[in-house]
Parts: sequence; C-alpha cells; structure tokens
Amino acid sequence: MLFRQLIDKETSTYSYLIADEITKSAIIVDPVLEQVKRDLQMLQELGLTLRYSLETHIHADHITGVQKLQESTRCLKILPEHTNSNCADQIIKDGEILQLGDVEIKAIATPGHTNSHVAYLINQILVLTGDALLIRGCGRTDFQSGDAGTLYDSVTQKLFTLDDKTLVYPGHDYRGFTVSTISEEKQFNLRFQGRDTIEDGCQRHRGSFIELMNNLNLPYPQKMSLAVPANEACGNIEFTESI
Repeated sequence: MLFRQLIDKETSTYSYLIADEITKSAIIVDPVLEQVKRDLQMLQELGLTLRYSLETHIHADHITGVQKLQESTRCLKILPEHTNSNCADQIIKDGEILQLGDVEIKAIATPGHTNSHVAYLINQILVLTGDALLIRGCGRTDFQSGDAGTLYDSVTQKLFTLDDKTLVYPGHDYRGFTVSTISEEKQFNLRFQGRDTIEDGCQRHRGSFIELMNNLNLPYPQKMSLAVPANEACGNIEFTESI
C-alpha cells in the first residue's frame, strides 16, 4: 500500500493519498481546492490512476478539490450518507467497504462534529479520523448539526474500540502533530481522558465533555459561509458564485 499525508498550510488541513501499488489505483481523502495542482502532479509522478475522491464530511474551513479532480481524472465523487448534498456519484454508508486491489477502506460513522461525519479504517492498521478525533483534541460541535454527546459516543464507543496500535491520522492539526495511535489518544487526549463513572444515575465524564464543548465559544471559520455551500455542491465554485 502506498500512503501519503499531504497538508494545506493555510487551513492546517490534511489530505490523504492512498493507492494499491500493484494496480496503481488511488483514492484521495479530503482534497483541498488550492492543492489540486499538487495532487495531480503527485498522481502523475507516481504513475497512479485516481479512482475515487472521498470526503469525511462537509467541511466549513476550506473548499474541497473534488470537482476539479474529477474534471481532470474522471474519478468518482463519494460522500458520506446523510450529507446534505445531491452531487455525489456514490454514497458510502457505515460499515461499507471500498476495495482498491489489496487496500481495504472501511467507513465508520462517527457523527458529532457534523451529523454525517465518517472515519475511514484502512487495512485495519490506520484510521483517518477527519475532525472527529484530532491528536490530543477533537473537532468542535457547535454548527452543521453537531452534537457534543454524539461526538463523545462516536469517539469512545467506536474509535477507542479499535486496536490500540491503530495509527491515527486526523483531518487537521494546529500544533505540528502528524500521527498518533488509538492507545496514545486514550491515554493523553485530555478531552476524553478518564472513564465514565455513574453517580446519581449520570455519566460524569460524558457530562463534563458536553459542558466543555458547549462553552468553547470559538469564532466561526473565516471561509464557512462560502465553504459549506460550495462543499455541498462538491466544490463547484460556479454554483457558489451564483447564490
């Protein structure tokens, strides 16, 4: 398996290029519009054929490059189930598997950051967690039908039940981290650290997580008003310019 982690420095967004080294079939996860030229050059240099462009969710901080990639490569645009969009060539559901030669990509529904968020488990050895689980942090839950309690459940009941050695590759990083493991995040991610305790019929740790997330008071992403409708249109800039 060929695996590359690529970054858009302006938005601290990670994209991922994954390919089967025998068939040379490739997939890009969470491409960024401004980096399409870079991505196409890498595909050409490595002799790869892009079959799919895949999103973890509808992004609010950057515009996807999927439309431009499809125009150049004829790749299929794949979006998670429940996404507010009708431009996808294919929808991927929880538990569904994409196969590229010997590369297996399994969708794991991880709502909470947004209601349609999906993580992707690759060959049972690494997981692309999007904005659900960041290295020593997590994505916000205050827009796009986000919900703190749902995110807590997604991380602790789905991602944290993966093998401890599973490598964690997030959708963003703002502190210079590139990769972690499930074991590290269970131990050192302060937002999820500790086990739930039942007191007076309440889950104390889950409750404190919800309280924390509901009081972050973060400013909205600068590109949100443009990025969300653009990404619901699969990165079709002409569509966003007309609305």
